[in-house]
Amino acid sequence: MSESRGLVRALGMTAAVAVASFTGYALYFDHKRRSDPQFRRELKNRVKKQRQQEKLNKEAEQKLKVQKVTDFLTEELVKDPVSTDPSQRETVFTSNIEQGERLSMIPGNEMEAAAKFYKALTVYPNPADLLGIYQRSVPDNVYEFIVLMIAVLPPTNVSSFLNGGASKNEPPIISEIDE
Repeated sequence: MSESRGLVRALGMTAAVAVASFTGYALYFDHKRRSDPQFRRELKNRVKKQRQQEKLNKEAEQKLKVQKVTDFLTEELVKDPVSTDPSQRETVFTSNIEQGERLSMIPGNEMEAAAKFYKALTVYPNPADLLGIYQRSVPDNVYEFIVLMIAVLPPTNVSSFLNGGASKNEPPIISEIDE
């Protein structure tokens, strides 16, 4: 019994010393932070470097993701090109939407699902409406891949829509008004 009291007493003393040491370090650090301008500069520089490193890591991660999407989409379109036959549009659209929905429900198949939705978008006559539907109904991670695929390799109906939309919003040229 006296051995267990001795053990408890030793553990209590150890805990008290640890708490006192931690409190002393915290007070020392706070005093240093408040009074030493060089220490404050070093802390600010560390924080600044850490933020820059995080930013660089994020940019590198984004570039890697875009490259991965580019490679996957190119490979997918070579392996299974989208039919340009006007009579096949409805069939291509329906089958790609169905496959995309099935794949989007399986974790880990986000990029494959996005590729199917992308292919459906390429044959759809009004891509802006379909993108709005995708945004509301497709999981966010799949939608993000769809948007990346459009940014990497815009389908002709989307690029013509974007070009057509931009020219309507641009102000008229003075020579056009004079004529």
